[in-house]
Amino acid sequence: MPHTLALETPVSPPSQISTALLIFGGATFLVSVPVFFEAPLVRSLPFLSLALTGFWAWLSLSLASKPQTQIWGDLLTGFTWTWLAGSLYWGWMRWEPGLHLPIEAIALPIALWGITQNWCKIGNFFYLGSLFGTVVTDVYFYLANLIPFWKQLMQVEPEAVRPIFQQALVQMNTPWGLSWVVLLAGVLLSVGIFSFRLRTLHWFAFSGAVLATIFVDSLFWVAALFA
Repeated sequence: MPHTLALETPVSPPSQISTALLIFGGATFLVSVPVFFEAPLVRSLPFLSLALTGFWAWLSLSLASKPQTQIWGDLLTGFTWTWLAGSLYWGWMRWEPGLHLPIEAIALPIALWGITQNWCKIGNFFYLGSLFGTVVTDVYFYLANLIPFWKQLMQVEPEAVRPIFQQALVQMNTPWGLSWVVLLAGVLLSVGIFSFRLRTLHWFAFSGAVLATIFVDSLFWVAALFA
């Protein structure tokens, strides 16, 4: 089981460090991609977005079947779960914030089972990191009372989002809203850095997914700021 042992062994040789950083960068990239690609696709062509899940699954299995690309296939497996969840929720259920986390957690039993079986650990930890970031973000929406704006944004055309964004920004810029931004961003940063320092490939994938959440959430804040 050479690949399994490599995942469990702390990263130290230069070649492993390079691979670890690539895994970290790949995880960061795969969390950020849906913001620019899946989000507009799923809103206009939800069935196509859902169908692409099959392509990602095929590609991940193809890569995982070859020793030289196994780790990338594993990482892409975790991305496939996040893509599936995103397609289902944002395609058909985006008007119901209460369903967001249950849908995003659709592959949680598989991921946990895979970890206990030492299967696809890079992908499973990537998925857990992405899900953890989603949980923290949703918690902020509830604490800052932004859920009403979420519902409004899902019901209007793109050209009508500006006043909703501006109202949401006012809500975020209160002492209560800003305090929770600082606290929850600190949680993401702390968890991301701690997992990065564990120095195994699957924790690098987890760290990249968690830290990328800060970037993605910042994009929404910038969108509201410049709306």
